[in-house]
Amino acid sequence: MKKTDTNLYNELKERGLLYQCTDEEALKKMLESGEPITLYEGTDPTADSLHIGHCVPYTILRRFQKAGHKVLVLMGGATAGIGDPSGKSEMRPLMTKEQINSNIEKIKNSLSVFLNFEGENPAIIVNNADWFKDQNYIDFMREIGVHFNINKMLSNEIYKNRLESGGLTFFELGYQLMQAYDFVHLNREFGCTLQYGGADQWGNIAAGSELQRKLNFVNGTSINLVGATNPLLLTPEGKKMGKTEKGAIWIDKDKISAYDFYQGIYQTPDACVRMMFALFTDLPMKEIDEIISENIVNAKKRLCFEITKFVRGEEDAIVAQSMSENLFTDGGNDAPEYELSKTELDGGIALLDLLVKTNLCQSKGEARKMILGGGISVKGEKVSDANLVICEKDFEENAILLKKGKKTFIKVVLK
Repeated sequence: MKKTDTNLYNELKERGLLYQCTDEEALKKMLESGEPITLYEGTDPTADSLHIGHCVPYTILRRFQKAGHKVLVLMGGATAGIGDPSGKSEMRPLMTKEQINSNIEKIKNSLSVFLNFEGENPAIIVNNADWFKDQNYIDFMREIGVHFNINKMLSNEIYKNRLESGGLTFFELGYQLMQAYDFVHLNREFGCTLQYGGADQWGNIAAGSELQRKLNFVNGTSINLVGATNPLLLTPEGKKMGKTEKGAIWIDKDKISAYDFYQGIYQTPDACVRMMFALFTDLPMKEIDEIISENIVNAKKRLCFEITKFVRGEEDAIVAQSMSENLFTDGGNDAPEYELSKTELDGGIALLDLLVKTNLCQSKGEARKMILGGGISVKGEKVSDANLVICEKDFEENAILLKKGKKTFIKVVLK
């Protein structure tokens, strides 16, 4: 059995990726022993893709896998049917089994950005619907439910908003029992001894470790399940990062252009830049601190490039960087400008018309041929729809960049 990288614990601490832990001394010993462990992170498939905020735990699992540890990704096919009440003021909308299963299949593609599912040490995807589907309610409550104290559960911060709204249901209380049991089950089936997740999941993660301690007393065992969290990626206003005013920064390429992805990362608040570097890059922290201290604007540009390259590939990163520089720098590489009034844009303007107005094309016929031939790009992305309509929401900082062929640019500025 191959030895693992024994510096992982120090790496997690140095990069600020270990926030809470049920037994940090045990975790330190596990990671410095050189022996591989099995760990997991759980995700409820409530959407058909992942945005950048969802992926924080996966950047950490990636480090564990690179260090030689076994990684499990738990898809909450069963728990998504309830919905995590953590931090919510209203009960989550109920999802059908068909929606859940469809989302799981689509999310798998996003995960390959962070984890390797092939080779000698492949990550494994598991679905808790597989062990809950045949679970007998009475047996489950006799074995698991008996170990949960309602008063203690209600004192947990994760239920605060639901309690204040006066709408917490017994249905939702069951979520913590299920997540805690997931940890116990994965230990029994895979020898899993560590669960990692976001700090907002601390109550549920700690519940799994506590459940095993109580089962040890009943069964005469001495299994220690360790729970750990990473700090949440929050804006200065206390909101989770992952979405911008223009929408989510999706991981899937078919949900967002390279340019919009790059620009979404650029909107990272200054206070979050260091953590984003720590999570999504392998740059040494000393170098990261030097980059930030020298110039925060240049640091954010470097961050945009590094994360776009990591998630979408170097080609997309170069394209997005080029589009951004052409659009927003004050240097000699600026594209010529065409001013478009908001009156002209009212209700949207056909791309064909815009290409003619800006003289990129001499006629609608030429514009159509260029589009269908892959010769027109909007915000760095080739377009193939000759009926495309450009709306105000497509403009970034009141500007949008059009490109014909490889070298002809024009910046359309909204006035």
